[in-house]
Amino acid sequence: MADALYDTDLIITGGGPAGCAAARMAASVGMRSILVEPDRLCRNLYRIPALNNVLGGHTSGPELADSIVAELKSTELCRLELGRHVTELRADDVHVTVTVDTGVRLTAPYVIAATGVGPLQPRDATWITAPDGLTLPPLWQAEADDAEGRTLLVLGGDRPIGTFLRAHPTTGTRLLVAYPAVDEYKIEEVREDPRVTLLPVEHLTLRPAEGTPVSAEAVGQDGSRRTITAHAAYLSIGNAPTAPSGDLTRGVDGYCPPTDQHPRVIVAGDLRSARFQRIMTALGSGSEAALHAYYAARDVPIKD
Repeated sequence: MADALYDTDLIITGGGPAGCAAARMAASVGMRSILVEPDRLCRNLYRIPALNNVLGGHTSGPELADSIVAELKSTELCRLELGRHVTELRADDVHVTVTVDTGVRLTAPYVIAATGVGPLQPRDATWITAPDGLTLPPLWQAEADDAEGRTLLVLGGDRPIGTFLRAHPTTGTRLLVAYPAVDEYKIEEVREDPRVTLLPVEHLTLRPAEGTPVSAEAVGQDGSRRTITAHAAYLSIGNAPTAPSGDLTRGVDGYCPPTDQHPRVIVAGDLRSARFQRIMTALGSGSEAALHAYYAARDVPIKD
């Protein structure tokens, strides 16, 4: 399908579920693609120990990731550029140009931006005060040995808490979950777990303490104050979009709404909005994005 004007029919930035689904769908309709991914394919899936919201009988992230990766690597029309990241994305009336970190420029009629999100740090949350330069791991990186017999302070109420508890159903741990009022709706699935102590806060200040690895001063939503101590601290405060520079239109929250983009730029997966960060929606949006490019290349009107 590609002609001499372009390097390929479709460029895909990001090799998570959305990007992989886009490449697979593109190949199924005869489109050549180049997929650029700075890490391994489906890298974040390999860090999810338990799944309960995907089709196909997959019960863990690595199991699902292995299935996706195996299928994509058997797709002859997709060229993988792994270990490379996109530094710039530009679009004009006739094509898109994607520049990778080697300086190579790739051209195609359309690009699918599926670079996803990365974890926020304490400095990114207005309700947390932390020492300069403090970086904490997200909760999904905690192993059973990190939690067994220990008290963990979890900052934020995002869904990885439930995932962690399901993945380690017999682990003897205590999670102290400090969260702001805006996270109230997120903690419903863990509210009844006996290993969880919920700490609604107005503000949390992390500070050094003697005799324990983690200490924090919490101001409750009712104005009360208390000191919290734990063996370790982990993050569950959400993610931030990781869009490349160039011609991607960002909203005030940093995400890239699909309807606001250049006609040759199609956004898929978690990069669209914080509201759609689910594996199943990422797979579906990646497949839909590839079909969007396919029909647009043939001037076929796309109707809702």
